[in-house]
Amino acid sequence: YIDDIFMTWNRPEEELRKFLDDVNTWHPNIKLDYKIGRSLPFLDVQLTNNNGILSTSVYHKPAAEPYVTPFISDHPRHVFINIIQTSLARAIRYSSTREAFNCERRYIKLMLLYNG
Repeated sequence: YIDDIFMTWNRPEEELRKFLDDVNTWHPNIKLDYKIGRSLPFLDVQLTNNNGILSTSVYHKPAAEPYVTPFISDHPRHVFINIIQTSLARAIRYSSTREAFNCERRYIKLMLLYNG
C-alpha cells in the first residue's frame, strides 16, 4: 500500500511527535496523519507492544459485518471451501500467539455458523 506506513520508535514520544511534525513541513502537498499508541491496526493486522514484545492478531474493522457467501446459495462448493481455508490461513499467518489464533478461530466459527 503506497500511502500506509508502519514504524516503531524507541525514543521518547515527544521526540517522535517533533520528528513527525517536522516531516509534515518537507513538502506542501504531503500531509502525514499519524497515530501513536501501544496497540494499533495496520491494514488487517492488529499490532500490540507488550513491554517491548510485538504481538499480532487479525484486525476486524468495527463497522465490518461478519457476512460471507451463505452456504445455501447456489455457488460452486470450492467457493465455500476457499472461504474457510483463506480465513484459517489468515488466522495462522497473523496470529503471533496461540491465544490470538484461538480467538480468531472462534470468530471464524461463529461467522460460519451465522451464515448457515
